[in-house]
Amino acid sequence: MDRAKWNRLQGKGWKEGTVAEFLDLSPEDAAYVELKLQLSEAVRSLRRQSKLTQVQLAERLGSSQSRVAKIEAGDPSVSLDLLTRSMLALGASKKDIARAMAR
Repeated sequence: MDRAKWNRLQGKGWKEGTVAEFLDLSPEDAAYVELKLQLSEAVRSLRRQSKLTQVQLAERLGSSQSRVAKIEAGDPSVSLDLLTRSMLALGASKKDIARAMAR
């Protein structure tokens, strides 16, 4: 965005900040959200590397394709348990899961 436009927006009360600031998240909540997003990305990556469709992963999990889509999109309704089970269903080791969490 050009500087003139940014100055106009600031003049109207716009502020620059992080998502955590906007949502008033504690550092712990922000870290939890980030962890879930990292695992969601890892599930998508592993599924694609395994050349599986969302339907095929859903069958492995005993779930639905729409649920797998939510897993991969980082939907807030997806639990850490389901994210972890998804990675295990894709053949991830404990170390793989730990690496995904540490990114």
